Amino acid sequence: MARVAAAACALAALLAPPAPAAEVTFAEAGRQAVATLLGVYGTGAGTWRACDAPDCPAGNEDWGDDSLTYTLALRYATTHDPALLAPLEALVATAPTYPAPCTSPAGCGGWSDVPEWDSIAASDEYQATGDPAALRKAEAAFAFVEGSTAYALGACPRIRYQQPYGEVNRLKTLETDANAIKAALLLYRETGGGAYLDVARARYAAVRAFFLDPEVPLYTVHVFDDGTSCTPVPHRFFASVNGDMIWSGVELARDTGDGAYLRQAIATARAVDADLADGRGVFADLQAENDVVEPLVEGMAALAARGQGFARAWIVRNAAAALGARAPDGAFGRFFDGPPPATTVTAWQTNGGLALEIAAAALAPHAVVDVRGAWAHAVHVARDVSALPSALTVRAAGIALIGTLGERCCEAGHARVLIDGRETLDETGIWQDKSSSGRAIPGTVLFAWRWRSTGRHTLAFEPGVPNAKEGGPFLHLTGYELLLRPCATRRRC
Repeated sequence: MARVAAAACALAALLAPPAPAAEVTFAEAGRQAVATLLGVYGTGAGTWRACDAPDCPAGNEDWGDDSLTYTLALRYATTHDPALLAPLEALVATAPTYPAPCTSPAGCGGWSDVPEWDSIAASDEYQATGDPAALRKAEAAFAFVEGSTAYALGACPRIRYQQPYGEVNRLKTLETDANAIKAALLLYRETGGGAYLDVARARYAAVRAFFLDPEVPLYTVHVFDDGTSCTPVPHRFFASVNGDMIWSGVELARDTGDGAYLRQAIATARAVDADLADGRGVFADLQAENDVVEPLVEGMAALAARGQGFARAWIVRNAAAALGARAPDGAFGRFFDGPPPATTVTAWQTNGGLALEIAAAALAPHAVVDVRGAWAHAVHVARDVSALPSALTVRAAGIALIGTLGERCCEAGHARVLIDGRETLDETGIWQDKSSSGRAIPGTVLFAWRWRSTGRHTLAFEPGVPNAKEGGPFLHLTGYELLLRPCATRRRC
């Protein structure tokens, strides 16, 4: 009884609300992130809330829920805090149990990336708790896709369809195979089974053959396979899959002794650092909600652990910026250099900021960060922008575009974004109608960008190029926030 009471007290301390302060250390920011993770998104019953609104549904499956499990496991891996074991054990109990792989058309259902996300989550839980049930679930989830005959088909069967037999859209998403590589490497670490390492190496080679951009060392996420040819959708550089490939490159180098894997991981991470950032060097995930950022934080942390100073600096810099994009309940917006969310914040949006604070707490616990966000001084402009093409010209140090996420819920409709005449390298732009939570959320920050100084800038919006995943053109902004000076206080300048 004393042990149970002690664990309950420790968990209660974790959930204590943060005290208001102008400055915090990353150690305190990490503690606050865990309090938000468990107190706002955790139900206490082995499930996660899909958002921070009272009516959000709860679950423990697929990439939104799993990204929160990864974040909690990251905290345990960096602190070994015994108070985290109870919520991790509860997640083991509710994690999905997969049947044997399907090998006939009549029995195959489900998307191939879902079991891979779930396998990683179960492996993370096993590494923390040692619960054999978690390992069994991780292996079964991985085997469900690996042993199936429904996905490795088409003109390039080395990479797999997201839906059985390709179904209508014939999409192959790197969310399947990048997660499969990571899942296999985790299972190799946990079981020593050489077959898992063999699968990881083969899948890694296939990913580089079909998803790697020809000009920059980043991986696009979508390839369409119509049975005759395989056509990538260029420059859809999801944080999740690039983070997976960074992490897996580090792990493969360790497991095989082949330094090429590590060099490839470093090249991808450096491209993220240099090319997927706003004018202040802060990561800008130009998405709606079809991506999660926690795996990228893990990938950068893996490189930081190997002595890569730029990866450590990336985590610290982004974690410091993200503290200005935090809502009163501790939830983080998707855009780390943007304003705090003023509306519902989903699991898909918040996981990256929570993971950043946890990673920064491990790397630089005593560093002090000013949390007085510059966006408190922003000016709101009400303006309807829905025509494509269209443009905004402003004089500012930052801009945040506001609209309804999932306005035509819940997938098809996107727009390209050009800043001062140049399209963002990640050409996802604003995928406004993709809402993974299945709801329309007014007042959402759809895009945010900051510069190092105040100046005249033009944002142009072009029609999204139609495809079977993102749909056709759509944009509807209701207004924007303008940051008229670059920082909130002299110290932050």
